[in-house]
Amino acid sequence: MEKIVFSPNEGVDIQELERLCLKVGWPKRAPSKVETALKNSFMVASLCLIKEISQPDGSSVEVKRELIGMARATSDHVFNATIWDVLVDPLYQGQGLGKALVEQMIRALLRRNIGNITLFADSQVVDFYKNLGFEPDPEGIKGMFWYPRF
Repeated sequence: MEKIVFSPNEGVDIQELERLCLKVGWPKRAPSKVETALKNSFMVASLCLIKEISQPDGSSVEVKRELIGMARATSDHVFNATIWDVLVDPLYQGQGLGKALVEQMIRALLRRNIGNITLFADSQVVDFYKNLGFEPDPEGIKGMFWYPRF
């Protein structure tokens, strides 16, 4: 038996996350920095594939868990939250799992009375987020970035 489980704040194994990031083509990041980012996030949501494998003689059931999706949010814990690092294993993309992951995160943030939810997205996935109700530059608001010049 297989099932996919959404967990709104269960720990994520750093090595499993690194493998997932590589599968989606993200650049390698220092595991210690990734671990710190997860630790300091307001919410870390995951999608896991749970496989229950029965022994041929029926004597026992082995349970295997595989990380197939993740997203995280930072927040001021009162008004604002920003969603980051949304990813789904390419083998499971196109099945609505990314949409479900983001929608579940939004619901969890709203339950905590956080109503101003933003995110950062690469240009190739902007339409995906528009379909979830996000607007680029609402009311003419423009994000600004500062980058080190040295």
